[in-house]
Amino acid sequence: MGKFVIREKNDKFSFRLKAGNGEVIAASQMYKSLQTCKAGIASVATNAPIANLENQTEEGYAVQKHPKFEVYQDKAGEYRFRLKAKNGQNICASEGYTALKSCLNGVESVRKNAVDAKVEMEEA
Repeated sequence: MGKFVIREKNDKFSFRLKAGNGEVIAASQMYKSLQTCKAGIASVATNAPIANLENQTEEGYAVQKHPKFEVYQDKAGEYRFRLKAKNGQNICASEGYTALKSCLNGVESVRKNAVDAKVEMEEA
């Protein structure tokens, strides 16, 4: 079972979604309050299971409706994904992966782990 870990830094908040093995599979932007950070977590839990997959690494890929996972290749050649909510806002993003298959596995891990993940504050 996954978990969302909230981190506070300089009076701002962010979260990381960790898989059952403790690996970070997605991270958020910085939020101005704990309340908005928790709303971001709720958005991931709601949107991840139903999000479409838009694989931007495929030539002539089909643009999908929100919510969606966008899989893309960054300037360094690594594969990444970002989850966009129904309103098109980014709600979390991945680390870089060297293989597309690993990135797609990361998407599936977010889908699986976000739904019933517990939420906890990071230890100071």
